This record gives sequence, C-alpha cells and structure tokens, in this order.
Amino acid sequence: MNDEDEHPQRYALVNELHARPSPRLRAPCTAVFLAIKEPRDAANRDRARDVAHLAELCARHGAPRPDTSAGHYAAQLGRHQLRWESHTEFVTYAAFAPGLPPRPFDPSAGAIFPHDWQHHAPGKRIAAVMIQVDILPDDPADILPRLSEWFAADSMASVWVLEEAAVVAGDFRIDPAGWMRFALFVKPGTQSGRIGRIVQRLLDLETYRAMSMLGLGRARELTRQLNALDPQLSDIVQGMSDDSRPADAVLQDLLSVSTRLESAATQHAFRFGANAAYEAIVMDRVASLRESRFLGGQMLTEFMARRYLPAMRTAKSAEKRLSAMLDRSERAGELLRTRVDVQRSAQNQELMQRMDRRADLQLRLQHTVEGLSVVAISYYAVGLLGYALYPLAHALHIDKAVLVAALTPVAVLGVWLGMRRIRARLHDGSGH
Repeated sequence: MNDEDEHPQRYALVNELHARPSPRLRAPCTAVFLAIKEPRDAANRDRARDVAHLAELCARHGAPRPDTSAGHYAAQLGRHQLRWESHTEFVTYAAFAPGLPPRPFDPSAGAIFPHDWQHHAPGKRIAAVMIQVDILPDDPADILPRLSEWFAADSMASVWVLEEAAVVAGDFRIDPAGWMRFALFVKPGTQSGRIGRIVQRLLDLETYRAMSMLGLGRARELTRQLNALDPQLSDIVQGMSDDSRPADAVLQDLLSVSTRLESAATQHAFRFGANAAYEAIVMDRVASLRESRFLGGQMLTEFMARRYLPAMRTAKSAEKRLSAMLDRSERAGELLRTRVDVQRSAQNQELMQRMDRRADLQLRLQHTVEGLSVVAISYYAVGLLGYALYPLAHALHIDKAVLVAALTPVAVLGVWLGMRRIRARLHDGSGH
C-alpha cells in the first residue's frame, strides 16, 4: 500500500479510538481522580501549562517526562498507575493503586496528588473523586452497615450494575477532605477489564456532571439579566403604537436592548452548548451501567431525576428564554423599521408635493416675467422703429404719434412670436 494513497489523518483518527482505554483493575483497589479546569475561557487555555504541570508530578516520582504535544499520558508512579487526559475544557488525573487505605476513604490515599502541587495547577479542581473497590460478600446485605456509615442516607444511591456483577454506592457529597466518595463491590471472579470499565464510567459520570452544572450558575446570572431587560423590551413593544413618540427614538431604545441580548447570547452560547453535550454524556454513562435496584435503595436514575435534571432544565429554560427575547426584539425591530419607512415615505411624498407647488409657482412667475419681457422689448422696439421710420413719416406727412400707434401692435406681435419660437426651441432641446 502506497502511503501517498492514505488520507493524512487516517492513522491519527484510528489511533484516537484506542488512546483512552479503560483501566484494568483487580479488587481490592483504590482510585483517586482529579479534574482541573481554568475558571475562564478554558477552551482557549495554554495547554503547554497543563503538560508542564503533569511533568512536574512525573518528576517528583521519577517517571518519564510527557511529550509536550501529548493529549494523553500513562505511566507507573510508584505503586500507582497514573492516567492523564487533556479535554476541551479540562484535564484529568486518575491514579489507581492496589489495596485499600487503612481507614475507609482515608485522605492519605490521595497523597499521590500533593496539596502544594495542586495549589500551583493552571486551573482549579472541578472534580475530585475517590473510589474504593472491594469484594462483594456472599450476602450482599452485609455491606449495608458500611454504606450507612460512609454515606448520607437521604442522598445515597446504591444499585446493582452490569446484570448484578457489582454494587455501586455513593451520595454525591464532598467529604471534609474534599473528595467525592464512591464504593464499588464486585463479585468474586469479575474480570479486571469489567471492573475498570465500571470505575471509568463512575469517574466520567461525576466529571461531566460537575462540568454540566457549571451552566446552572450561568443560567441564574442570565436570568437576572433577562429579568431586567424583559420589562424594557415589553415597554418598547407596547409603546410602538404611541404616535407622539418618534419612531427613531424608539428604535434607538430597542437597539440598546437588542445589543445587550446579543452580547448575552454570545457570552453564554458556548457554555449552553457544552452543557447539552455534557448532560448527554452523563445520561449515557448512567445508562451504560445497566443498573437495577439493590435492596430497595435509591437508583442512580432516580437520583439524577430529582437532583440533577432540574438543574439542567433550569439552564435550558434560560437559554430558551434568551432565544425567545431575541426573536421578540428582532420582530419589534422589523415593525419599527417598517414604521420608520412609512413615515419617511409620507415625508418624502409631502416634500414632493411642496416641490410641485414650488415648480408651479415658478412656472407662473416665468409666464409673468415673459409677459413683462414682451412689453419691455416691444417698448424699446417701437422706440427704435419710430426713430428709424420718422424721416419717412415726415416725407409722407404722417404724424409721429400715428406712426408709433401703427408700429406698436406690429412690434408687440413680432416680439411675442419671437419669444414663443425661442421657448419652443428651448423645450425641444431639453427633451420636453
């Protein structure tokens, strides 16, 4: 096969399918996980800082340095198996160690991620999870006292997963050390790949739940903005029928509100789009666990329906309200522009009527001037002709007054005919 026949991204795209396989774990073991996100504009962050922060952790444990352009990394750090991944808005660190801590969910299990190292991270923790994987007793009811000790009863979810291959329990609360806890009890003989997939789905569930709920804060902020803009937009729409207020002034007020709405849409568009994607991942991870009820406990789907989905609906409601207000402002703008165009057309029509009246007056004045011009020219023409014909009149014994009287109508008629011919030539020359 000639390499020139291959698409330049074919191998890279296939390798991406295998870049992030689920870990292979054996019970008992412990998983600690961090997701770190820059608070603002995380999608455009400097990813070299993420890799540098990973390299610092690797240097502390003598592990190989990651590639500066890496999007994922795996290495053995002492007794921990480390997995690092770079995502659109965040990076994740997962460390898996065999065995369980001396006390259930002991914070010392997270010592692989030192506090000073976390403090210098190029971002803030958005998720921190600790999962303990243990063997399920022959009688599954034996784990109930431990679950009651570890988790809050009012929010604990405990379910069978993967056709009762294991029990997952957690209360989605943060313990005093800053970790969210999950307990996983697997039946003896459960394959390591299956255990790893369950753990990975739980980590994804919490990570994308946290990321998707970032939109709740944005939705509340947006709702406050819309609550302030909605009355203004309503007043503008209702005041559009008030002819006493110029349409241009109303249009300026509408443009001010529309600009603020468009600015809000620009600011929140990425967050709301990401929320929808993250919510879909969360629900996919819940579905992929194929849960069933465990000894009457609350299921994950029930917990999500009561605690998680209302937050997502709030974000979607704010997004829909913003879209509806943008549509209203656009329709109001079209109506106002139509009103302005109608008013301008009326003004233009009135201006044309005024111009017609002025043209008519100018025409009348022109005719008046032409009449006066005929009289004036005739007066001078009669005078000149009188001087020219006076000797002939004297020889014929004709009185000068009689001569002038006879010449006057002839001169007036000649001047009038001459002015008419000149005006006719001017009209023909102008295309009229």
